[in-house]
Amino acid sequence: MQLVSIPANPIPEDAVTGMLRASDGVALRYARWAPPPGRKGTVCLFHGRAEFIEKYFETVRELRARGFAIATLDWRGQGLSDRALADTHKGHVRNFDEYGLDLATFMQEVVLPDCPPPFYALGHSMGAAVLLRNVWQGQRWFDRIVLSTPMIELPGLRSGKLAKFTARVTTMAGFGAAYVPGGDGTVIAMLPFTGNPLTSDPIRHARIAAILEAEPALRIGSPTVAWANAAYRVIDEFAERTYPTSIRQPLLLIAAGRDEIVSTPAIEEFATQLRAGSHLIVAGAKHELIMEQDRYRAQFWAAFDAFVPGTPVF
Repeated sequence: MQLVSIPANPIPEDAVTGMLRASDGVALRYARWAPPPGRKGTVCLFHGRAEFIEKYFETVRELRARGFAIATLDWRGQGLSDRALADTHKGHVRNFDEYGLDLATFMQEVVLPDCPPPFYALGHSMGAAVLLRNVWQGQRWFDRIVLSTPMIELPGLRSGKLAKFTARVTTMAGFGAAYVPGGDGTVIAMLPFTGNPLTSDPIRHARIAAILEAEPALRIGSPTVAWANAAYRVIDEFAERTYPTSIRQPLLLIAAGRDEIVSTPAIEEFATQLRAGSHLIVAGAKHELIMEQDRYRAQFWAAFDAFVPGTPVF
């Protein structure tokens, strides 16, 4: 499975790409890059909802410049991996265990056999939530994990009791494949820059929109009711009092001060209860920290470099 290249976002050199098949038959697109000569260690990159490999080409270059191999995949239902519904604009899963299956397949078939250890993980938003569940369940693939604006909780009414009840009842009634109330096939990353909740960097915003314009198959709209119900169940897991205290894996949680997608106060509260974790709030940044202005991204990378062993001093 080829990667999509446009002049503003060329494919990093020496990419190896392919398709995996999870045990339930879902095909998953992946890509990996070897480390620079003489270096070891792999960063596994896990995207947020509605994202795709091409969006992270700049991040791949930055991580390789730090001496790491890179491995990444498109979660089921997004990018160029298989989508569950005939309407491919719907972001749909029934349970986040499906993402856990994607993660296990990717690690067992790509990372462990073909990438140099030690292994580190960098997860964003929904991808960070998948990693967090995996760690809590006792898996120790990664020496250290960096979570960018993890989906610990959603802000305000979007994760209130009524929203959770409605999603659960609607799913049980057989309407889980419908868009969430008010949702449709609109691709949020292709909306005008002004007022967008993702990034304050106009150049990176335009680049992402250009990728989606060049390859419509990468597009995804609002999630389904079933996806929301699954996400609410995960959020309720994270809210359990003993959840963060039972995690022993070294974690770094980095939140955005102006995040409208996930709850920054919830991230901070969760992080303070971890036994082997630390956190940083990047004041002024929006949700997609790695796609933000350089003044915010510099803070993200400084924290990453201090936390992940093997990163050279710049």
